[in-house]
Amino acid sequence: METVAETLAKLTAPGELYEKLGEGKVRCFACGHRCLIPDGRDGVCKVRFNRGGTLFVPNGYVSGAHADPIEKKPFFHVLPGSTAMSFGMLGCDFHCAYCQNWLTSQTLRDPESIAPVTRVTAERFVALAVESGAASVTSTYNEPLITSEWAVEIFKLARQHGLRTSYVSNGNATDEVLDYLKPWVDFYKVDLKSFDDHSYRQLGGKLESVLRTIEGLVSRKIWVEVVTLVVPGFNDSDEELRNIAKFLAGVSRDIPWHVTAFHPDYRMEDRDATSAQQLLRACEIGVEAGLRYVYSGNLPGMTREWENTRCPSCRETLIKRRGFNVLGNQLTATGCCPKCAAAIAGRWR
Repeated sequence: METVAETLAKLTAPGELYEKLGEGKVRCFACGHRCLIPDGRDGVCKVRFNRGGTLFVPNGYVSGAHADPIEKKPFFHVLPGSTAMSFGMLGCDFHCAYCQNWLTSQTLRDPESIAPVTRVTAERFVALAVESGAASVTSTYNEPLITSEWAVEIFKLARQHGLRTSYVSNGNATDEVLDYLKPWVDFYKVDLKSFDDHSYRQLGGKLESVLRTIEGLVSRKIWVEVVTLVVPGFNDSDEELRNIAKFLAGVSRDIPWHVTAFHPDYRMEDRDATSAQQLLRACEIGVEAGLRYVYSGNLPGMTREWENTRCPSCRETLIKRRGFNVLGNQLTATGCCPKCAAAIAGRWR
């Protein structure tokens, strides 16, 4: 019987995000690891590999495809109430102990991580998105940066059908991959998991790379929303949350910051889930730091007004939510507050 590694090795194509070096080696630019890969070896992600001096990358399959509310990504300032046709592949460049998508992200790294693979063409996937009535397509479930060539192949076709495009990512990017994505990605969600480099290295990354990504997305005028999963005993101190909020406000006060509740999962079942009170405190910290749009997540109905979008000028409730459901939307057609006419940052049309 064919192994997962053997199957994935066949579902590849020559990549674009790399350079050839001497002696058959290549340098990959898909993520912040910038792997130097000798002939016959794989990158950190395990799904990009060098064979004969050519970097082969994932292509022609999905491991999951679902029509999701765009609020589930989460994007709260993008096409409210619309559907995002979402797809994932396999693999990741991080190894987070609390990963909630570990069955897809840790393939080839964890023998218990086994997820189905469905062969599909970009044309067929985009047709499914159109048939579902989706307004956008999203690369998610695993780390999309390491499968960027396949995502761009899909996104180019999606644009021809009037669909918007987005990434749900850990943000461990490079300037090269952001420039590669800029013409084809409309919205980008970044997980800012901590503001401590030691903690980031435990997850397999570096804090600096993620901070540079957030700055790079804003400078490239790609709409960005940031999520911090508040994990008790890992990143939940007032000081760390304040540092995250201050950094984001220093880049742009209009970046929506989602603070979401952790629940014990995968290899981190040794602590309690995040409480509603912890999320409320994190939201208050975000506002104190100057952020205009702060949201709580994963505890629907338990954090009062913090699921809703409010006007930063007059505090009018503009979009009312419970979980991923939009219960009411009072924004004008041009994305303004109907009470005071203040423009609300986002991509509303």
